[in-house]
Amino acid sequence: MNVLIVEDEALSAERLAAQLRAYDPRITVLAQLPSVAKAVAWLQAHPAPDLLFLDIHLEDDLSFRILEQVPLRAPVVFTTAYDQYLLDAFRVNGIAYLLKPIDDEELAAALSKYQQLQQHFAAPDLGTLRRLLTPAAPAYKERFMISAGAKLRSVEVADVAYFFSEDKVTFLVTHKGQLLPVDFTLDKLGEMLNPHDFFRVNRQYLVRMQALDNVHVYSAGKYRLELRPPARHEVFVSQVRLSEFKQWMGK
Repeated sequence: MNVLIVEDEALSAERLAAQLRAYDPRITVLAQLPSVAKAVAWLQAHPAPDLLFLDIHLEDDLSFRILEQVPLRAPVVFTTAYDQYLLDAFRVNGIAYLLKPIDDEELAAALSKYQQLQQHFAAPDLGTLRRLLTPAAPAYKERFMISAGAKLRSVEVADVAYFFSEDKVTFLVTHKGQLLPVDFTLDKLGEMLNPHDFFRVNRQYLVRMQALDNVHVYSAGKYRLELRPPARHEVFVSQVRLSEFKQWMGK
């Protein structure tokens, strides 16, 4: 069986590939791709795999955009960090839906299902996928559990001013100026938090609207932000995010 993995977290992709090989050493992982753009380019240049594993939220878009751009009849197993809103839908429709971290038994059940039904898969219903993957009322994260030495504490999202990454560690900063580490990348935080409240201004900072003290306009393509409480770095809005930032500010 030839398998394609589309997953934007390298460790998750490697773990899934190892689980597949452990289930059946004959499984060949053709590629591990992090984005919609790279997956589309690969699929356009290679024969279709027997089975696709697609992370729902990729670094540049939702994975169903791949299916809109490339006509495929190969079945899809969706993977995600979320734990409720699509589980029943994909099981009923015969497309497996695995929660991260992926359980070995759940993966085995999905592969067994594929083997039983591989002669009967049809092209995915994109209209149904789009409707299911964009629920009207997503459940955004409300609090974080923080480890502080031998102690645990809960921090409400409402108390967070912004997040930033430094030396491969992600920190949250509260409105009171407390600096605390969190076990999520900024990419994943962007999926977990309400986009009405938080915006990824650049690769290093994800900020709350209420934390913006001042926005300094240097030119049409360069904005510097003053955050409250003050950030330890100069914070500029990435040029590629500038248009979206202005739209977010105007909501």
